[in-house]
Amino acid sequence: MHGTPSMSTSGGRTAQLKHTGLRPGWTTGACATAATTAAYTALLTGEFPDPVTITLPKGQTPAFALAVEEHGGSYVTAGVVKDAGDDPDVTHGALVRATVRLLPPGSGVVFRAGAGVGTVTRPGLPLDVGEPAINPVPRQMIRDHVTRVAEAHGGTGDVEVTVSVDNGEEIARSTWNPRLGILGGLSILGTTGIVVPYSCSAWIDSIRRGVDVARAAGRTHVAGCTGSTSEKTVTSLYDLPEDALLDMGDFAGAVLKYIRRHPVDRLTICGGFAKLSKLAAGHLDLHSARSQVDKSLLADLARAAGADESLAAEVAVANTGLAALQLCAARGVPLGDRVAETARDQALAVLRGAPVTVDVVCIDRAGNIVGRSTPR
Repeated sequence: MHGTPSMSTSGGRTAQLKHTGLRPGWTTGACATAATTAAYTALLTGEFPDPVTITLPKGQTPAFALAVEEHGGSYVTAGVVKDAGDDPDVTHGALVRATVRLLPPGSGVVFRAGAGVGTVTRPGLPLDVGEPAINPVPRQMIRDHVTRVAEAHGGTGDVEVTVSVDNGEEIARSTWNPRLGILGGLSILGTTGIVVPYSCSAWIDSIRRGVDVARAAGRTHVAGCTGSTSEKTVTSLYDLPEDALLDMGDFAGAVLKYIRRHPVDRLTICGGFAKLSKLAAGHLDLHSARSQVDKSLLADLARAAGADESLAAEVAVANTGLAALQLCAARGVPLGDRVAETARDQALAVLRGAPVTVDVVCIDRAGNIVGRSTPR
């Protein structure tokens, strides 16, 4: 099933996923968007669209069957069951509900955390303290679809959207949410709407085939990216073609070890600051279940970047890697650059003298560059 592709096979994220033979699924953010779209449509028209079709950030248009349809007079609730595909996702099979109520004109879309959806209680996350744990991209997806439904059916687009997940608080105990200060349930996540399935062996094999394809196409510069946001950043920086992009996910070690044996002239590693701080600490598997952000290392790197002992002490007890980065940025300490440089040096150590120039780019959730090393 995982035979070597012909050398004419295109590379990049899509080709890697096809190569694994694994079935992708839908994020909780996509499910919440579908449920909201169905509920608001029913609130305006009296009829639930079933299945309900949405448009994802990259243009895909999946359809979701409804598992819940409830008219409550002043509100309507719709629910869909999350299908995570072949990914071992703890939220696979969870029932995601959205309850929509009309608000006065000018209110916009107001988000609420229902049962099983967490609330942010600590700084350092991409949401303010007190906000429902519905991440920025799912919020924008929901707003966009509310606008479309309003335009189609004569609504104002001013609604309260309450997202809930059946048994979400119990499921969240198997995640990092409680430790991050997200209390009461799950986060509603996703940047593309699609869950990319990670079978370790299949994905590592796909990384190797991606390197093979890039080399066969004559690419001298490839990029190992942790996801779609980092792919966009690298593409904008270096204008790399798709077959030079390696979706490494959490498997930084797989990229480095294979390129050590099959060198290219240059490797760029691009990913979220927290993930790449793990690489800086020497971890080659960046998955949250198998490695954690080392705050003491971040404190040491902050000192090396010019932080005083007071700031270093704050970094050492920061809630998240992002919080540590924000603390340093506020005081002009380039922690992101120091993490990128240290991650680059760790990568070079794994390459063991292979003739490969390496640079590292750290980004935030929006794709903004927050740290960058020089090539070496």
